[in-house]
Amino acid sequence: MAAAAAGATPATARKTLFTTTATLFSSSLTRGSRGRRSLSCSAAAAAAPRLVPQPPDLVRWVQREGGFVHPSLRVTDHPEHGLGVSAAAADGDIPPGDVLITLPGRLPLRLRRPTSAADDLLVQLAQQVPDELWAMKLGLRLLQERAKPDSFWWPYIANFPETFTVPIFFPGDDIKNLQYAPLLHQVNKRCRFLLEFEKEVRQKLDTVPLGDHPFYGQDVYSSSLGWAMSAASSRAFRLHGEIPMLLPLIDMCNHSFNPNARIVQEGSVNSSDMSVKVVAETKIEQNAAITLNYGCHPNDFFLLDYGFVITPNPYDQVELSYDGTLLDAASMAAGVSSPTFSAPAKWQEEILSQLSLHGEGAILKVSLGGPDIVDGRLLAALRVLLTADPEAVHKHDLKTLMSLDAQAPLGPTVEASALRTVLALCAIALQHFHTKIMEDEAILKWELPHTTELAVQFRLQKKFLIVDVMQNITRRIKMSPQKSTT
Repeated sequence: MAAAAAGATPATARKTLFTTTATLFSSSLTRGSRGRRSLSCSAAAAAAPRLVPQPPDLVRWVQREGGFVHPSLRVTDHPEHGLGVSAAAADGDIPPGDVLITLPGRLPLRLRRPTSAADDLLVQLAQQVPDELWAMKLGLRLLQERAKPDSFWWPYIANFPETFTVPIFFPGDDIKNLQYAPLLHQVNKRCRFLLEFEKEVRQKLDTVPLGDHPFYGQDVYSSSLGWAMSAASSRAFRLHGEIPMLLPLIDMCNHSFNPNARIVQEGSVNSSDMSVKVVAETKIEQNAAITLNYGCHPNDFFLLDYGFVITPNPYDQVELSYDGTLLDAASMAAGVSSPTFSAPAKWQEEILSQLSLHGEGAILKVSLGGPDIVDGRLLAALRVLLTADPEAVHKHDLKTLMSLDAQAPLGPTVEASALRTVLALCAIALQHFHTKIMEDEAILKWELPHTTELAVQFRLQKKFLIVDVMQNITRRIKMSPQKSTT
């Protein structure tokens, strides 16, 4: 393992590493019953320092361990996006197709097959984690290496931020400031899991001998588990093998929906010759950041897992629950009379079942926004429920009924009623936010804590999205043949 940079020896660096404190989870502020130092994490800050003040040079470590880094690449600290990888100013443009970074198979950090009693315990703990929280499984492995005195990955881990700006570390007021029930549900769910999982981990490890301890005798608290889960969710990649891996240096490339680079995996995950490369997709100009596409996701995903909000985000959505009572309220607001929302006819129920909106196994989450503007299943359901003509419906396949671009498949009257109901759903969704757009815009002009700014920006983007959907639907209504009656 490479020695820590001047001013931070491995011993002093690890002392710093394990004595930070957390403010979100009160249980993390107490000392372990056996007098061990604790693995913990502090609450999120605007510009989080790295785990040690002067960490090892990550580029040199990758090169020293058999990896390749393009001579023009540098790790830079962007005032808005934080640490990232960019092209140097004086080295000229990088042409498309150039390899930017290559990691040999031994550099990615991932869950491994047990080779000791400590590893067995780590696997057992990982098996207690729900699959949807895969980042916690990988996070346990990260915590193990963070605690290990002579970890091979220490030069990499030392460059991790001390804190993450994900909502589980938000102050309580800023969690409320999100004003969006689906995300609040996910945040609360993760916080409850971390608090309960801490108890399970401590109970399982309380009597484990030091030599078999997966975290080398360190106490593990909910805050350190949250740090590890956030580190994994914000930095891990799933490649061809679908096995999440932490990729040193590559994970410092920032996100873009129009990236200038892409990741290429060569060889299978478990093969000895596996490698991971970053290749230039376009010409990369001097001083340009190296960007990858983390995926076409709504802001819920980016804030929950990465700790940032994209403005604007063409893939952002507002989630609704498909519910007859909600549709009745929307139809009343829209002046559309339809008793079948709450009590559909038998033939309508059959189509709703095909849309997975009725019966056993129904998926009742629908959305507004994103590339489709209106969730296709919601649109098809409205069209079907607003017509009394089953023969007209059966002339079309589900794909047509779900398409907003389909030209009034069930006639202009039904189409106008369906679109007006969508408008009313938008208005109802907008009313669920406690503040107005102008208020949020005024708040963002203040000097705000970073977590408050993220929360306000998140909810403001949701409101902009709803307004955009309303404007889109209004244009469609005006263009329809029934515009004189709507």
